[in-house]
Amino acid sequence: MTASQPEPLHLPVTMEPDNPLWRYAMACWRNPGLAQGCLALQAQGWSVTRMLCAAWLGMNGRVFTGIEDAKVTEWRGRVTGSIRSARKSIPRHHEDCRQLREVLASAELQAEQTELALAWQSITTLNPETGTMQDTTAAILHNLSAAAPSRALAPEQIAQLETLAGQFSEITAGGLPPCS
Repeated sequence: MTASQPEPLHLPVTMEPDNPLWRYAMACWRNPGLAQGCLALQAQGWSVTRMLCAAWLGMNGRVFTGIEDAKVTEWRGRVTGSIRSARKSIPRHHEDCRQLREVLASAELQAEQTELALAWQSITTLNPETGTMQDTTAAILHNLSAAAPSRALAPEQIAQLETLAGQFSEITAGGLPPCS
């Protein structure tokens, strides 16, 4: 008896992998403190993709409700998370497995780009209007709170979010406004 294979995901026929959200994410990742802050929260169960979406929407004065398209959640769980788990299973400094770990890291980045492309499609479809929130840092902080895996935030998480909100608000993708 063989284990049943999971059904392939139903993805949109076309996606836009190089979109403003992806460019914003890449600009964010060039800030080592911001990247480390996101990874620290990821280690506590947060989704970096949700944080990036929340920050991007806040940059544009828009509200992130915390609700995301099921395709994004499913992709994260079945693809991005599985690749990340496989990569993390390989010891970082094991020379004989170094190349495999690097290939998995590259695949993880591609999976994250697809996840953000799915999120971008959802954002532009479900929330196409420009926002009205005026204070960018406050908007990002509000949105990051909505992106939390739980409504109960520890005081140190609130402090982390305040720091991240300030860092996110300073980022623009390639010097372009966030909506470009």
